[in-house]
Formats: sequence, structure tokens, C-alpha cells
Amino acid sequence: QLDESGGGLVQPGGSLTLSCAASRFSINAYTMRWYRQAPGKERELVAGISSAGAGRNTYYADSVKGRFTISRDNAKDTVYLQMNSLKPEDTAVYYCNAARGGGGYWGRGTQVTVSS
Repeated sequence: QLDESGGGLVQPGGSLTLSCAASRFSINAYTMRWYRQAPGKERELVAGISSAGAGRNTYYADSVKGRFTISRDNAKDTVYLQMNSLKPEDTAVYYCNAARGGGGYWGRGTQVTVSS
């Protein structure tokens, strides 16, 4: 099970940090990803970070490069998404995903709204 938190309402240019905590399993061997889905749009991959064994490589969508940072704390079974310089187009429900092999877990999402 994955539980996201940290969403909310923020003004353009502001910052938020999302957290995704895993329960009943360890994220150590999982690639962790953040997705988002805006109203009327398909779910899109925002950022990802591979396991330590795979080098903790990170990936970012072009739309968030330089503004968002993904990180993981395996000791806490938690992954984070630091979001800076937020724009209205970042408004969406943000979902956490843990992937390993052909399976994984999804969280239920947390709403991020960027508006003045």
C-alpha cells in the first residue's frame, strides 16, 4: 500500500513537497515514480527514481525539469517529490507508483492546485 500526502493549494511560483509512504512492503528493490493526471487529460509520468541497486537514476518529464526533484529514503520506505516554481499547469492529482518486474503498487493520489 502507498499513501501520498503533502498536496494542497499553492500560488504560482510557490513550492510543495509530496511524500509517498509505503506500508507492508519495502521499497528498496522498487523503481519509484510520480505520475499526475489533470482533469480531462491522460495520466502522465512526472518523475522516477530507480532502486539503489540500479544506481538511483532519476528521470524527469521535460515539463518539470529544473523545477521538481524526486528522492527516496529507503530506511523510511518513503519517496518524495519536491516541487518548486509551481505553475497553474501543474494542477493535477499526483499519484505514487512502485514498480518491480511486471507488478507494483499505486497510491490513491493527492490533489495539487496551483492558483492565485
